[in-house]
Amino acid sequence: MKSARLDATSGLVLRARTAEELMTPDPVSIEEDAPVREATALLTDRGIGAAPVIDAAGRPIGVISRTDIVAFDRRKVEHVPAGREYYNETDRVSPAGERLGDGFEVEDVDHTPVRELMTPLVIGVPLHAPAELVVREMLERKVHRLFVVDKDGVLVGVISATDILRHLAPPEHG
Repeated sequence: MKSARLDATSGLVLRARTAEELMTPDPVSIEEDAPVREATALLTDRGIGAAPVIDAAGRPIGVISRTDIVAFDRRKVEHVPAGREYYNETDRVSPAGERLGDGFEVEDVDHTPVRELMTPLVIGVPLHAPAELVVREMLERKVHRLFVVDKDGVLVGVISATDILRHLAPPEHG
């Protein structure tokens, strides 16, 4: 495989020619209508810092990151309703009419969709974009990841800074 030299002084070469060779295929993504809580669980459970947000057709429309979620949570102000001490007895009845016993709690679930707090900027590259262009794009835009899309704009992969590092190696001597 032909290697593209990144920097004449580094002694390292990028052992990939295209975005397709650099990318992690089938990236974890989240739908734009998913609640924030689902995005939080996805990022936490998978141990990732961000995920693409996709529309119904599978096209990336934004990025949701842990930072977006923390900023959203910090802006959110919740007030305890006046005159209530924990729960009313009616709060402890299920929709089917069953009384919930002690130990059950009523949770106020935030239904805010991911699209309301995502970063609506998607930097996508085609599968056959040159690897050097991918690196240059990430550096110039100061981003940690780029999305790889097919000819229809559908998300097929992601290239993170870690993916780039994974493909760096000393030059071959010969």
